[in-house]
Amino acid sequence: MNSQGKASRISYFNYGAIMKIAIVGAGAIGGYVGAKLSLAGEDVTFMVRGANLEAIRRNGMKLIMEDGSEHVAGQVNASDDYRQAGRQDLVILALKAHQLEAVSHELHHLLGPETAIVTMQNGIPYWYFYKTGGTLEGSRLSMVDPSGAIGEKIPPSRVIGCVVYPASELVAPGVVRHFEGERFPLGELDGSHSERVLRISASFTKAGFKAPVLDDIRSEIWLKLWGNLSFNPISALTHATLVDICQFSLTRTLAAALMTEAQTIAHKLGISFRVPLDKRIAGAEKIGKHKTSMLKDVEAGRALEIDALVGSVIELGRLTATPTPQLDTVYALVKLLGKTFEEERGQLQLRRVA
Repeated sequence: MNSQGKASRISYFNYGAIMKIAIVGAGAIGGYVGAKLSLAGEDVTFMVRGANLEAIRRNGMKLIMEDGSEHVAGQVNASDDYRQAGRQDLVILALKAHQLEAVSHELHHLLGPETAIVTMQNGIPYWYFYKTGGTLEGSRLSMVDPSGAIGEKIPPSRVIGCVVYPASELVAPGVVRHFEGERFPLGELDGSHSERVLRISASFTKAGFKAPVLDDIRSEIWLKLWGNLSFNPISALTHATLVDICQFSLTRTLAAALMTEAQTIAHKLGISFRVPLDKRIAGAEKIGKHKTSMLKDVEAGRALEIDALVGSVIELGRLTATPTPQLDTVYALVKLLGKTFEEERGQLQLRRVA
């Protein structure tokens, strides 16, 4: 390795050094993470377009915390030109799973020899079978990477897995409101505690997040997905909040049935759940009158991330010879709902009758 390469490696693993971090997407989570990292002293660039781009360039990224306090990350950069943004130490993909392929073709402009990529998508990730061993090693999930372009353009060898627990919302261009949560568990795909994942964890911790490095990031992904694959589609179809779903006996039973099918698949893949099913449902009930992200997408007429949250699990069911009748039914209904939105260019909201 030449002297320039050595300098780059030393700089990257210097825990006191400022990191160059590109946040791809400045929505609810990307805006929250990027603002906090910038306020903690990191060199942050948001890769965004449209009104968000103009607002961040003009005013920085504004963050409204759950206690009402307001903070402005005025030193952030914002760009829609990946080539101009240049090589980064870290790239955080804060888009939804179905948006990854669209940006994957430009991402190489941000990547240097040592650049790591943190994926923050809900659902089963495109890299799931990288370094898992066994007969499914290297398998591609068509539900989350239909053409194979994502895996090709965003190499799993660069990826650090991440599970997103905070809840926030983009309330206006360049303005994010944080509601609750600060936990972003991280993990190498092979379970190792590498220098790069420890450096990223340290950076997140400095920014005020809880970012433990896990030995098994896939089990943590399943734990969150367990709720997402049940409560999200049910809420999209019924317009009910978490507490409403959990306290109505029929939908509580349906959620448990969906989760049971998923648990059977996960167990066949070697996944263990550190929380019992009933406790997972009780935890969702305690959150209260919370609208899921999929319900919010229904109300706004946005594309629904049903393939990553449910379709991918059904695909895993096929790969493990596991029947998924309940998941199949819910998936079909939400897919038709999304198709109707797309064709009619509409949205669906409940309005109170006077």
